[in-house]
Amino acid sequence: MAKDNKTAITPTRAEDYPEWYQQVVRAAELAENSPVRGCMVIKPWGYALWENIRTVLDRMFKDTGHVNAYFPLFIPLSFLQKEATHVEGFAKECAVVTHHRLEAGPDGKLIPTGELEEPLVVRPTSETIIGAMFAKWVQSYRDLPLLINQWANVVRWEMRTRLFLRTTEFLWQEGHTAHETREEAWEETLKMLDVYQRFAQDYMAMPVLTGEKTANERFPGADHTFSIEAMMQDRKALQAGTSHFLGQNFARASEIMFQSRAGERVHAWTTSWGVSTRLIGGMIMTHGDDDGMIMPPRLAPSHVVILPIIRSDADAAKVHAYCEELAAALRTQSYFGRPLEVVLDRRDINAGEKGWQWIKRGIPVRAEVGPRDIEQNAVFVGRRDRGAREKTSMPRDAFVSGIAALLEDIQTSLYQRALAFRDANTKEIGDAAAFRAFFTPQNSEKPEAHGGFALSDWCGSADCERKINDDLAVTIRCIPLQQPATVGKCILCNAPASKRVVFAKAY
Repeated sequence: MAKDNKTAITPTRAEDYPEWYQQVVRAAELAENSPVRGCMVIKPWGYALWENIRTVLDRMFKDTGHVNAYFPLFIPLSFLQKEATHVEGFAKECAVVTHHRLEAGPDGKLIPTGELEEPLVVRPTSETIIGAMFAKWVQSYRDLPLLINQWANVVRWEMRTRLFLRTTEFLWQEGHTAHETREEAWEETLKMLDVYQRFAQDYMAMPVLTGEKTANERFPGADHTFSIEAMMQDRKALQAGTSHFLGQNFARASEIMFQSRAGERVHAWTTSWGVSTRLIGGMIMTHGDDDGMIMPPRLAPSHVVILPIIRSDADAAKVHAYCEELAAALRTQSYFGRPLEVVLDRRDINAGEKGWQWIKRGIPVRAEVGPRDIEQNAVFVGRRDRGAREKTSMPRDAFVSGIAALLEDIQTSLYQRALAFRDANTKEIGDAAAFRAFFTPQNSEKPEAHGGFALSDWCGSADCERKINDDLAVTIRCIPLQQPATVGKCILCNAPASKRVVFAKAY
């Protein structure tokens, strides 16, 4: 529990940002490590957040014409081998099932038996197996477009894991579409990138840049990969979602062919796109403070917690009755298309400890009610986007009638704060020495002011891209869709540049 000027989370962001992040996940009761190395258990509060993310995105997908389906967790090894670049990109991350039975050995320990005729890969992504089904479903141009989304789990074997940001198993959605023409597939790719951008900014209150990945950062087997990139509070970038124009590569590998309007047999044009539980990690690192999680109201599992403040047994009945009436009144309200979600915390624990638990969990609004508040027909209100001790007395009726506006003000405040932080740490840099200094804290009198997004010109050379990664652990996050009219010299080699790109250190 935080006391005096101490923080609820130690270490603070300034002291040890990676450990601060881990402590916030635990203190907010979002997730914890499982007995299976590299995997996580998502706890009810964290899973409720994921459910809200899923509900909003699912509606956005359906509003753009997509429907949900489900495909197998296991993918025959031969399917991955059909697309050479794809299998090469995922080979080191694949978990493989080779046996289908367990038997007791001589020492009584279980051993795998019944070797499979063909190994099965635990789904790292589903392009190949969905492609096999698309090949059956698509026979004519009249069968197109095929717009499918899947909510599922995937497994990518990770050596260094961090809850939500990088785990061996994680939850996600993956969209897969097939189209008659290149133009339609290209439009789909950018449309879904726009959906992700709008979701991140409108619901997560997380400003993002959009752009194309370099060839080195492209999804294995894709012709083009686009991403949304967010800046975390340690000034590193987080790739928060991707949309891939697959061209005809996977259609050829899976033989997704159809009869065209001209009567010819041609290959379809395909796309894929996805976001995952990594979004929760992004939300923590965008908004969290040294007291814990801060939930954007549009996605928060609950909007308001009512905290009865009982000084004596004589107060209990009166305070609880007032709180019940307040909760009922609040539940008649709605916010951004959802009924208001209210928690009345009647647990018999210390009021201060209870309050700090909800602060760490990031609930947007705390409403404290004690005997003095009842006498004044008021509520003592704390906003999570402000300091823990910054609370205000409000008339009960004004609090109830104004709750939606209050929540929206918090949502807007979080976005504007994150946007101001990103803009303050994004710089156009055209000088090589300044570029290196920007990403090298020990060369600065103000180490905390270094790092962020550098907008600099690049020649397009993979050698330059690799060298800056080797030297400074900096990567090209994306090539923005909107380019300046002219570009100058490459920030890395001084050759004529072809694009202006976003450089950053990243997760």
